[in-house]
Amino acid sequence: MSGTETATSVRYRRFAEVDARGYSPLYDEWCTGVSEDEEVLALLDTLPPARRQPVLFLGAARFAGVPLEGYGAFRAFVVRHWADIRHVMQARTTQTNEAGRCAVLLPSLTAISAEEGRPLALIEVGASAGACLYPDRYAYSYSPGPFLEPDGGSPVPPLACSVAGDVPLPSSLPTVAWRAGIDLNPLDARDDDDVRWLEALVWPEHGFRAERLRAALGVVREDPPLLVRGDLNEQIVPLVRRAPADAVVVVFHSAVLAYLDAGGRRRFHDTMTGLAADRDRPVHWLSHEGYGVLDGVPGAMEKVPGEEDGRFVLQHNGRSVARTGPHGQSIEWL
Repeated sequence: MSGTETATSVRYRRFAEVDARGYSPLYDEWCTGVSEDEEVLALLDTLPPARRQPVLFLGAARFAGVPLEGYGAFRAFVVRHWADIRHVMQARTTQTNEAGRCAVLLPSLTAISAEEGRPLALIEVGASAGACLYPDRYAYSYSPGPFLEPDGGSPVPPLACSVAGDVPLPSSLPTVAWRAGIDLNPLDARDDDDVRWLEALVWPEHGFRAERLRAALGVVREDPPLLVRGDLNEQIVPLVRRAPADAVVVVFHSAVLAYLDAGGRRRFHDTMTGLAADRDRPVHWLSHEGYGVLDGVPGAMEKVPGEEDGRFVLQHNGRSVARTGPHGQSIEWL
């Protein structure tokens, strides 16, 4: 048991209580155990603070083959295989590629395409392997609302999304003319280790998400997007310029900006605001992030009093339009 509370122990206890509780009993148990375990905390503290994040540690342990059992088995495996786990935590980053998020992006994407009268040119910031760049290739089941699917169906299980409020649900899927992404370390859907890493990032109780991931990566493999390696603040403007002129450009991201420092977020916000205001070729900006991530956007990330459900906020050009489930499982229009 930890006699002195450290920043790392607080971080893991908070993750257990806020992020995992009620969502992943196993991760709740593991991270509660870590928060009280001086030996494991000391191992984590050999890494820089940015590399001690719980999701990265849990994913690295899963990648190394930790058994999905109680904390005792987890702890024994971590101590025995720490060199392998530490190597993964230094070499990899958290890059969850959740195709389910397309369900909360689709209403806005379809509306933008209809208003502009043009197909979409999609650019995802923090694209990972690019599974969210295929909103036109998936089937959707909105409740209440329509069931939508591409002509010929989709190999991916329908993306289920509960609906509240006056969501502008589409009646058909948009046309996507071009797809590209930026990532510090793009993942390749054709690479077995990259796929195994993405699977390790899916929480253990979420078998349906793992199944969906495998199917979505199959879609990516058939028609790979353009993925650019680099910093989002350096690459976004050049990539926007590469988009086809006859399509409307939509830059989007989900659970990405929390990994930037405040200065990086402000710079990205200012860049996107400028691109959206460009009269010659305006760019639409869809942000899907957790509460409090986008500083400097008035009212963007205010929590509903008493609400602690970890929902995200969807914004269009800096204006909040919906609260959503973090993996696309719900959307509530504002």
